[in-house]
Amino acid sequence: MTDPVWVKSERQRERERILASQGRRTASIATISTILCVALIVTVVVTAPGWPRVQETFFDPEMVLESAPAVAEGFLINIKIFLIAEPLILVLGVLVALVRGTTKPVFFPLRALATLYVDVFRGVPTLLVILMVGFGLPALKLQGIPNDLVTLGVIALTLSYGAYVAEVFRSGIDSIHPSQVAAARSLGLSHGRTMRFVVLPQAARRVVVPLLNDFISLQKDTSLVATIGLMEAVRQAQIIASRHFDYTSYVVASLLFILLTIPLARYTDHLSAKARKRQGS
Repeated sequence: MTDPVWVKSERQRERERILASQGRRTASIATISTILCVALIVTVVVTAPGWPRVQETFFDPEMVLESAPAVAEGFLINIKIFLIAEPLILVLGVLVALVRGTTKPVFFPLRALATLYVDVFRGVPTLLVILMVGFGLPALKLQGIPNDLVTLGVIALTLSYGAYVAEVFRSGIDSIHPSQVAAARSLGLSHGRTMRFVVLPQAARRVVVPLLNDFISLQKDTSLVATIGLMEAVRQAQIIASRHFDYTSYVVASLLFILLTIPLARYTDHLSAKARKRQGS
């Protein structure tokens, strides 16, 4: 005896044809509108009175070839700083968030210190933190204080972004329902094991998207270390631009940052869509 074969009804086939037709129409409208918008923007820019001068100053093909190697070499330093600072920021943010969440009186000095750290470094612009760390720490002349500009840049960015990430983690921890903690403690788990095995895993999944947004900003802010003399991408572009009175090198540096941040931004959108879908179901 053979299994019955399911056959689509005429109504189901008609519904699928309508949905396919609507999808093609939507895609066509989106494509046409995008082409028209791009064409309008290009027309406005190209027909502007100052466009020849802008084209000569910002989009010189010869300067692209000349500046690309130096700017790319500097961009590797930006990536290096980003890759070193990112895990340090995560560790610092988690520790500060956990300390701020403690309620025992014996830990009040640590909790007050963590609160002061977050308030100060969220209030001070990242540029000022980099300047103070980059010039202030070496000026102390204490034994063990680093003089390497990359290390100083990593320290400054870690201190600045650690405050923001700590608040992201703290909001994620606070979003976990108290019943989760109560259930874990009723099973005999200590406070530390409850945070480690119950609260933090759930909180981490909830804060992935805002963390990725912070790290997109971090990648861009690595260019601020140029203020303490580090020869990264923006500094290299600045030197080339001042030597030739041509700003094409800035465009090259911008494109490198865009090529790195756009995939991360799209991945963030993908995770946001998955989170919305999961919550909707």
